[in-house]
Amino acid sequence: MDKSFHDSAGDNETLFESIADGIANLGYSIQPNALPQPLLDQLAKHVQTMPAADFKKAGIGRDSEHHLNQGVRSDEICWINGAAAAEQAWLDWAEGLQGFLNQHLLLGLFSFESHFAHYAPGDSYKKHCDAFRGAAGRVLSLVVYLNADWRAEDAGELVIYCDAPAKEALKVSPGFGTVVVFLSEDFPHEVLPAQRDRFSIAGWFRVRAADKPC
Repeated sequence: MDKSFHDSAGDNETLFESIADGIANLGYSIQPNALPQPLLDQLAKHVQTMPAADFKKAGIGRDSEHHLNQGVRSDEICWINGAAAAEQAWLDWAEGLQGFLNQHLLLGLFSFESHFAHYAPGDSYKKHCDAFRGAAGRVLSLVVYLNADWRAEDAGELVIYCDAPAKEALKVSPGFGTVVVFLSEDFPHEVLPAQRDRFSIAGWFRVRAADKPC
């Protein structure tokens, strides 16, 4: 890993503290333009140069229930396995966040999975939850945006819905380096259609099935 990424450790701790505070007090954290710049630039360059064939149409459901439904979801994804330097740098950063949250919030996060997502103009993902209450698996959802010079008129916002009737939905513009973390069970969300190509990383921290509270 290059030295510039290691030099951002102090910035990481400040960001991790802000994320932890948001999760503890609100159940979510929205941090505009927050991903360390060396890592952000590395990821943005990587995703822009990936072969189109690496991306596959995304489905819904897991395991035997997994299927395509473009009426619900029309983006393309590529799972991150650390084969490229940028991918490994991302996984290292996520591991650092996982350790920080485990230490400060005692979440018992055990593993992490993530993928690149590409939304072509007009693509969307209808309102959904990343995890169902009481089911073992995903505890925290993590999204990072890789779109330089994103304008309001480009649209493509992430909409996060709150349970409380008095609370309005949160709209998050997919601007360069914005980091969003939220409790997977508690916040239904959707991705609105964009007017230009939209790139992001979506990831999930998991717990062991035996550690999931009933």
